[in-house]
Amino acid sequence: MSFTLSDLEAIVAQRAVSGDKSSYTAKLAAKGVAKTAKKLGEEAVETVIAAISEDDAALVGESADLLYHLMVVLHLRKVPLADVLAELQRRTAETGLEEKARRPQDV
Repeated sequence: MSFTLSDLEAIVAQRAVSGDKSSYTAKLAAKGVAKTAKKLGEEAVETVIAAISEDDAALVGESADLLYHLMVVLHLRKVPLADVLAELQRRTAETGLEEKARRPQDV
């Protein structure tokens, strides 16, 4: 059985409200959306740096950090992963060029 983002969503949800002083997720969640979103931004930058100038192992590690922090932000904002996946599904139903062609033209 493989680990999924849904698994991570469930773990984050449980740990965020656990009150466990040894849980990084609980500590992060207690800091609120703004602080957690800032950390998400830091992880995004670190992921970009790893993609450009580090090895694959560094990119994998930073990508895991990025996804984890995103899941915490989604939890704090009460946005289910299913909503994000539905949006991705909607976006992939057509190509980007098709979607762009449907946009109103600037006059």
